[in-house]
Amino acid sequence: MRADEASLARLMAMSQKGDRQAYATLLTECQAWLRRYYSRRIAPAQLDDLVQETLMALHNKRASWDSTRPFLPWLAAIARYRWVDHLRRLYRADECELVTDYEGLDEEPAIAARISLDRLLGILPDAQARAIALVKIEGLSIAEAAEATGQSQSLVKVNIHRGLRKLAHTVEKA
Repeated sequence: MRADEASLARLMAMSQKGDRQAYATLLTECQAWLRRYYSRRIAPAQLDDLVQETLMALHNKRASWDSTRPFLPWLAAIARYRWVDHLRRLYRADECELVTDYEGLDEEPAIAARISLDRLLGILPDAQARAIALVKIEGLSIAEAAEATGQSQSLVKVNIHRGLRKLAHTVEKA
Protein backbone atom coordinates (compact mmCIF):
# COMPACT_ATOMS: atom_id res chain seq x y z
CA MET A 1 0.00 0.00 0.00
CA ARG A 2 1.31 3.45 -0.90
CA ALA A 3 0.02 6.04 1.50
CA ASP A 4 -0.94 9.40 0.07
CA GLU A 5 -0.35 12.84 1.54
CA ALA A 6 -3.65 12.95 3.41
CA SER A 7 -3.15 9.50 4.98
CA LEU A 8 0.41 10.29 6.08
CA ALA A 9 -0.61 13.67 7.50
CA ARG A 10 -3.48 12.03 9.40
CA LEU A 11 -1.16 9.31 10.76
CA MET A 12 1.38 11.93 11.84
CA ALA A 13 -1.29 14.03 13.56
CA MET A 14 -2.56 10.95 15.39
CA SER A 15 0.96 9.92 16.40
CA GLN A 16 1.67 13.40 17.74
CA LYS A 17 -1.33 12.89 20.02
CA GLY A 18 0.19 9.64 21.33
CA ASP A 19 -1.39 6.95 19.10
CA ARG A 20 1.30 4.24 19.01
CA GLN A 21 -0.38 2.17 16.32
CA ALA A 22 -0.66 5.21 14.04
CA TYR A 23 3.01 5.98 14.69
CA ALA A 24 4.09 2.42 13.84
CA THR A 25 2.05 2.57 10.62
CA LEU A 26 3.50 5.99 9.81
CA LEU A 27 7.06 4.72 10.25
CA THR A 28 6.34 1.69 8.04
CA GLU A 29 4.92 3.90 5.28
CA CYS A 30 7.74 6.42 5.62
CA GLN A 31 10.28 3.62 5.44
CA ALA A 32 8.82 2.46 2.12
CA TRP A 33 8.74 6.03 0.81
CA LEU A 34 12.34 6.66 1.89
CA ARG A 35 13.54 3.42 0.27
CA ARG A 36 12.02 4.58 -3.03
CA TYR A 37 13.45 8.08 -2.57
CA TYR A 38 17.01 6.92 -1.79
CA SER A 39 17.14 3.97 -4.18
CA ARG A 40 17.78 6.34 -7.08
CA ARG A 41 20.38 8.34 -5.18
CA ILE A 42 22.73 6.01 -3.30
CA ALA A 43 24.36 2.61 -3.55
CA PRO A 44 22.11 -0.29 -2.49
CA ALA A 45 24.54 -1.32 0.25
CA GLN A 46 24.05 2.05 1.97
CA LEU A 47 20.27 2.19 1.61
CA ASP A 48 19.21 0.58 4.90
CA ASP A 49 21.54 2.69 7.03
CA LEU A 50 20.41 5.95 5.45
CA VAL A 51 16.72 5.01 5.72
CA GLN A 52 17.18 4.20 9.41
CA GLU A 53 19.12 7.40 10.00
CA THR A 54 16.34 9.40 8.35
CA LEU A 55 13.65 7.62 10.39
CA MET A 56 15.59 8.55 13.53
CA ALA A 57 15.67 12.16 12.36
CA LEU A 58 11.93 12.01 11.69
CA HIS A 59 11.42 10.63 15.20
CA ASN A 60 13.52 13.40 16.74
CA LYS A 61 11.81 16.13 14.70
CA ARG A 62 8.23 14.82 14.88
CA ALA A 63 7.15 17.53 17.30
CA SER A 64 8.24 20.22 14.84
CA TRP A 65 5.78 19.15 12.13
CA ASP A 66 2.89 21.60 11.78
CA SER A 67 -0.40 19.82 11.05
CA THR A 68 -1.56 22.76 8.93
CA ARG A 69 1.27 22.09 6.47
CA PRO A 70 1.76 19.15 4.08
CA PHE A 71 3.60 16.12 5.47
CA LEU A 72 5.48 14.79 2.42
CA PRO A 73 7.45 17.99 1.71
CA TRP A 74 8.46 18.04 5.37
CA LEU A 75 9.63 14.42 5.14
CA ALA A 76 11.38 15.11 1.82
CA ALA A 77 13.30 18.01 3.40
CA ILE A 78 14.52 15.76 6.21
CA ALA A 79 15.46 13.08 3.67
CA ARG A 80 17.31 15.57 1.51
CA TYR A 81 19.35 16.90 4.45
CA ARG A 82 20.22 13.34 5.55
CA TRP A 83 21.23 12.53 1.97
CA VAL A 84 23.51 15.57 1.78
CA ASP A 85 25.08 14.66 5.12
CA HIS A 86 25.60 11.13 3.80
CA LEU A 87 27.32 12.47 0.67
CA ARG A 88 29.56 14.67 2.81
CA ARG A 89 30.58 11.67 4.90
CA LEU A 90 31.38 9.70 1.75
CA TYR A 91 33.40 12.57 0.36
CA ARG A 92 35.40 12.91 3.55
CA ALA A 93 35.96 9.16 3.79
CA ASP A 94 37.50 9.19 0.30
CA GLU A 95 40.05 11.77 1.32
CA CYS A 96 43.44 10.31 1.97
CA GLU A 97 46.09 11.47 4.37
CA LEU A 98 49.13 13.28 3.09
CA VAL A 99 52.26 11.19 3.06
CA THR A 100 54.63 12.58 5.67
CA ASP A 101 57.21 9.83 5.43
CA TYR A 102 59.42 10.94 2.58
CA GLU A 103 62.12 8.37 3.22
CA GLY A 104 63.02 6.57 0.04
CA LEU A 105 61.20 8.99 -2.24
CA ASP A 106 63.02 10.36 -5.25
CA GLU A 107 64.08 13.94 -4.44
CA GLU A 108 64.90 14.85 -8.03
CA PRO A 109 61.49 16.43 -8.81
CA ALA A 110 61.71 18.56 -5.65
CA ILE A 111 65.18 19.73 -6.58
CA ALA A 112 64.07 20.54 -10.12
CA ALA A 113 61.09 22.47 -8.78
CA ARG A 114 63.31 24.47 -6.43
CA ILE A 115 65.69 25.33 -9.28
CA SER A 116 62.74 26.43 -11.43
CA LEU A 117 61.38 28.50 -8.56
CA ASP A 118 64.75 30.15 -7.99
CA ARG A 119 64.96 30.99 -11.71
CA LEU A 120 61.47 32.50 -11.67
CA LEU A 121 62.23 34.57 -8.58
CA GLY A 122 65.44 35.70 -10.27
CA ILE A 123 63.35 37.50 -12.89
CA LEU A 124 61.83 39.74 -10.23
CA PRO A 125 63.34 42.77 -8.53
CA ASP A 126 65.00 41.81 -5.24
CA ALA A 127 62.32 43.40 -3.02
CA GLN A 128 59.51 41.48 -4.74
CA ALA A 129 61.41 38.18 -4.78
CA ARG A 130 62.33 38.51 -1.10
CA ALA A 131 58.77 39.39 -0.06
CA ILE A 132 57.35 36.41 -1.99
CA ALA A 133 59.99 34.06 -0.60
CA LEU A 134 59.40 35.13 2.99
CA VAL A 135 55.60 35.10 2.94
CA LYS A 136 54.61 32.53 0.33
CA ILE A 137 57.45 30.04 0.62
CA GLU A 138 58.77 30.34 4.17
CA GLY A 139 55.33 31.06 5.64
CA LEU A 140 56.07 34.26 7.55
CA SER A 141 53.27 36.70 8.24
CA ILE A 142 53.16 40.06 6.49
CA ALA A 143 54.26 41.74 9.73
CA GLU A 144 57.21 39.36 10.15
CA ALA A 145 58.26 39.84 6.52
CA ALA A 146 58.03 43.62 6.92
CA GLU A 147 60.28 43.46 9.95
CA ALA A 148 62.77 41.17 8.19
CA THR A 149 62.98 43.35 5.07
CA GLY A 150 62.69 46.76 6.72
CA GLN A 151 59.68 47.58 4.52
CA SER A 152 56.24 48.64 5.64
CA GLN A 153 53.51 46.01 5.70
CA SER A 154 51.74 47.78 2.85
CA LEU A 155 54.89 47.73 0.73
CA VAL A 156 55.37 44.01 1.41
CA LYS A 157 51.81 43.36 0.23
CA VAL A 158 52.34 45.48 -2.89
CA ASN A 159 55.63 43.71 -3.67
CA ILE A 160 54.00 40.30 -3.31
CA HIS A 161 51.06 41.30 -5.51
CA ARG A 162 53.20 42.83 -8.22
CA GLY A 163 55.72 39.99 -8.12
CA LEU A 164 53.08 37.28 -8.39
CA ARG A 165 51.37 39.15 -11.21
CA LYS A 166 54.68 39.40 -13.09
CA LEU A 167 55.42 35.70 -12.50
CA ALA A 168 51.96 34.73 -13.74
CA HIS A 169 52.43 36.83 -16.86
CA THR A 170 55.87 35.27 -17.45
CA VAL A 171 54.53 31.73 -17.06
CA GLU A 172 51.59 32.43 -19.37
CA LYS A 173 53.91 33.72 -22.08
CA ALA A 174 56.08 30.60 -21.90
